[in-house]
Amino acid sequence: MKPLHILFEDNHLLVVNKPSGIATMGSESGTTLHSLGCSYLKKKYKKPGNVYLGVVSRLDAMTSGVIVFARTSKAATRLNQQFSGIGAKTANKIYLALVNGNLPTGTSATWTDHVYKDDAAHRMKISQHANAGTKEASLSWTSLHGQRDWSLVAVKIHTGRKHQIRLQFSQRDHAILGDRKYDSTKSFGEGIALHSWSLSIDHPTKNDSMTFHSPPPETWQKHFNQVNSSSHPVVNPTLLQRVRSTLSP
Repeated sequence: MKPLHILFEDNHLLVVNKPSGIATMGSESGTTLHSLGCSYLKKKYKKPGNVYLGVVSRLDAMTSGVIVFARTSKAATRLNQQFSGIGAKTANKIYLALVNGNLPTGTSATWTDHVYKDDAAHRMKISQHANAGTKEASLSWTSLHGQRDWSLVAVKIHTGRKHQIRLQFSQRDHAILGDRKYDSTKSFGEGIALHSWSLSIDHPTKNDSMTFHSPPPETWQKHFNQVNSSSHPVVNPTLLQRVRSTLSP
């Protein structure tokens, strides 16, 4: 495992660019992003005992990108409120995904489904009707570049359901590349082509608006080589603003 890629750190926050292939926390295999973060802080600040690091949001093990941890319980409480949508301050996450099929450049949509967990199949599924066992899942997306057999899309989730992006795109025959659990027939390095690209929060004590973003892993590069530079999410500084405008509530 490579050293943690720290995007920001202060007395209240630790913001990390998560690689694919590692759980945020709770993995039976032992090493998690959370345990690596604790070890990093313990070593850097020479802490003799346990280190507090609060998990306020998660990314699937196979998903990469920006994630924030809280370094104090006060910060955790306030960030949890932002991620749960309680109060006026709300965290804003934008994902990038490479999906199967052509979604023409510039098209966008909002999808709402009723989802439930199928324990026997070990995956989430979509129900045609709302019932006591389902939860509403809603997201918006815009296509940044459509090819004949794949597309680059930016996605904003409005509800935090398990595997939501993966499920809702797969249901419409646009499975995320590499996501075998949700019907992708293509491999994609060590993970899947889903990346937490941008995270906007208010600092839990200073109340300053903060935005963090990171380029997708190198495994995305061969697809980006086919994307015109005017649409490239790494080199174009105006794209983030355009995506946010398109995906605003």
